[in-house]
Amino acid sequence: MDTMINLSTNEMPLNGASFQRDDAPIDVMLLLEGTYPFVSGGVSSWMHQIITGFPNIRFGGVFLGSQPSDYKGVRYQLPNNFVYLKVVYLYGDVAMPAVQEQSVDPLLMEHVAGLHECFKAHEKCPHMMQQAAGLLDLAFDDGPLNHGVFLHSKGAWEYLAQNYRLNCTDPSFVDYFWTVRNIHTPIWKLNAITKDIAPARMYHSISTGYAGFLGALLSHRNKRPLLISEHGIYTKERKIDLYQAEWIRDNRNIFQHDPSEIGYYKKMWIHFFEALAKMAYDQANAIISLYETNRQRQISEGANPLKTACIANGIDLPKFAAQRAKRPKEVPQVLCLIGRVVPIKDIKTFIRSMRTLVNQLPEAEGWIAGPEDEDEMYAQECRELVKTLGLEANVKFLGFQKVDTLMPKIGLTILSSISEALPLVLLEGFAAGVPTIATDVGSCRQLVYGLPGEDQALGAAGDIVRIADPQALAHAAIKLLTDQNAWQRASEAGIARVEKYYTQTMMFDRYRQLYDEGLLWQA
Repeated sequence: MDTMINLSTNEMPLNGASFQRDDAPIDVMLLLEGTYPFVSGGVSSWMHQIITGFPNIRFGGVFLGSQPSDYKGVRYQLPNNFVYLKVVYLYGDVAMPAVQEQSVDPLLMEHVAGLHECFKAHEKCPHMMQQAAGLLDLAFDDGPLNHGVFLHSKGAWEYLAQNYRLNCTDPSFVDYFWTVRNIHTPIWKLNAITKDIAPARMYHSISTGYAGFLGALLSHRNKRPLLISEHGIYTKERKIDLYQAEWIRDNRNIFQHDPSEIGYYKKMWIHFFEALAKMAYDQANAIISLYETNRQRQISEGANPLKTACIANGIDLPKFAAQRAKRPKEVPQVLCLIGRVVPIKDIKTFIRSMRTLVNQLPEAEGWIAGPEDEDEMYAQECRELVKTLGLEANVKFLGFQKVDTLMPKIGLTILSSISEALPLVLLEGFAAGVPTIATDVGSCRQLVYGLPGEDQALGAAGDIVRIADPQALAHAAIKLLTDQNAWQRASEAGIARVEKYYTQTMMFDRYRQLYDEGLLWQA
């Protein structure tokens, strides 16, 4: 029996722990990988917005995390219509089968080999999800393809060794062996929990990856519809992580190593996540992205174009518009980066830009408003950089803040990220009349300059600069902060754009239609 989550504490629940308000049916089960309700900001804030925006829909959630030590407890007051939560960790305290001799039917191994061939050429395998689900029906603890068979059978070992000889370009079999084990272990975990998750009328995954694959399995087995919403494209984000990963071995020597190519083990991880995405896309009834570039990327990753659509983020316009009246007459010489203090937000580039900016505007301040506990080492490095650059009097770490109350106090929002989708914080700033300087990532160019036509004619709501270019960031900010008329034009353009294209009402109308269709769906 599951351990019940105690929401009165801030401790992370145990693996498999659950929370349930009552026994009434769940309408929409959310599949949440590394986000709500244990991580704040970004996708989690959007998720909270969706849940509170549909008070008549009963939501449940399955949170997929890495291990308890990576999270700090519940970060949101769970709305009354969020009625169920199950917590699952894919690593850390996962129980492994006992080491004992196992046997496997050679015919089953042929089917496994066939599925892996589909992974390599998934565009030629339109029924890959059905193949995977069929094999996973045999992969429960009492089945002929259980986790122990994968770990300890002679047939699985021979298949592993054969693949190593045929495909591996790195010399170490030990590293290959453990890479394969680490890649596949969560699949048995996800398969097992499908039996323990409360039933729902439809599933909504907020990514592909493990959450999307879980949603595809639940949808396939329970004959209920699956909706996928991707803010950033999961496979793209995992590729960025994997390119930078130091824990994945690259055993090529200096003569074998081509700097333009990644190692074989990283390629294995990338192909794995690409296969998970393809299976989730195949099973989904609808696939949502935030903007057209990401929709095209979903299609290139295997999504059926007829299933795809764009629904932009929308913000609570009255809430942020009310802050305009609180602004001082003069533009505050304050630049504010609102976001988590983590490497993907590239806080260090913002800090370095402040050195150039303060040389010309000595009274200017740079505020960093966001939690620092997700990557404490990186946060400490950022604080040390402030000291090294002599910016202690100008750069302030504010921690988590209410975004709407910050807006009247700042002159510019800053986004220095190396990867984004469609950042809510820019829209919130626009609604409050605050222009932005942002890096050229995700949909930021679209938000600042507008799409061709009527949108573009509204004008620029700030400026776009290259990634990791503190000088360009500083000069763009100085240009707006020292020209009241240019700042005013940018402010008016941002207000007009968000009012016309990015309201919460528009977003809710589109999702209401998708939820209505899913809840009325018949297999």
